[in-house]
Amino acid sequence: MIVVKTREEIEIMREAALLVSKTLGMLATEIKPGITTLQLDKLAEQYIRDHGGVPGFLGLYGCPATLLTSVNEQIVHGLPTNRPLEDGDIVSCDLGAIVNQYYGDHCYTFEVGDVVPETKKLLQVTKESLYVGIREFKAGNRVEDVGSAIQKYAELNGYSVVRELVGHGIGKKMHEAPEMPNYGKKGRGKLFVEGMTVAIEPMVNMGTKNIKQLKDGWTIVTRDGKPSAHFEHDVALVDGKPELLSTFAYIYKALGIQSNEEDEFRKQPLVI
Repeated sequence: MIVVKTREEIEIMREAALLVSKTLGMLATEIKPGITTLQLDKLAEQYIRDHGGVPGFLGLYGCPATLLTSVNEQIVHGLPTNRPLEDGDIVSCDLGAIVNQYYGDHCYTFEVGDVVPETKKLLQVTKESLYVGIREFKAGNRVEDVGSAIQKYAELNGYSVVRELVGHGIGKKMHEAPEMPNYGKKGRGKLFVEGMTVAIEPMVNMGTKNIKQLKDGWTIVTRDGKPSAHFEHDVALVDGKPELLSTFAYIYKALGIQSNEEDEFRKQPLVI
C-alpha cells in the first residue's frame, strides 16, 4: 500500500534527506586515494549522530554498516573494508538517516583521484538518467514511466540497467510501496498520486546488466567485472510535480562544482 504524506510529513522527510546530503558533502572532502571505506563509514556515523539523526542502514535487515560503499564493479550494498581507495577508483556512497522517525536515503558515485574518461562518462550519463527519470514522476504518470525513461536514456548511451535492484517508496520505513524499477514500459504500474515520496536510483553498468552477489551476503557486483554507477534522490510529488527532498549541492560545494541541475525540481533556491 502506498503511504501518502502530508505537507508536514514531507518537511520532516526533507530534514532527514538533507542530513544525508550534508553527510555526503562532508565525505566528499575525505574521499581521496589512501582512505579506506571503513574510515568513511565511521565518519558518516559520527556526523549523523552529532547532528541529531540516527543511522538509517545500521542494523536494518542486519546491515553491519552506516555507509554502503560500492567500489568500481560493485553496484550496491558494498560493505566498508580496510582496503584503501586507489587513484582512478569510483565509489558509490549510499547512505540513510532517520530524523523524527522518517528516513532519508540517497547516493552519489564519487571519483577517486584521476578517473579515465570512459568511466567519467558512465557517471555523467547515470546522473543524467536520474533527472530524466525524476521528470516523469508527476501527476498522471505511472511507475514504469520513470523506469522506461531511465532505461531508454542509459541504453541510448550504450550502457545497461540493472533489473534486480530498484528504487522504492520511502517514509517511516526505508522501503515502502511502490517499487521503482529503472526499466519498464510507459503507461504501466501504479498511478502517481499527490503526496507520494519515493527514492529514485538508477544503477547503470558499463557492460552487461547481469549481476552476482559476493560471499559476504551483501555486496552486489557486475558479472563481467566492468564498472557500475549509482545515483539516488528522494523526491516528493507536490502540486502534481516532482520536488527534490535531497540535494547534491553540499557535495558540489565541497568539490568546487557549479551546477544548476536541480533548479527545475525546487520551488525556491536551496540555501547552503
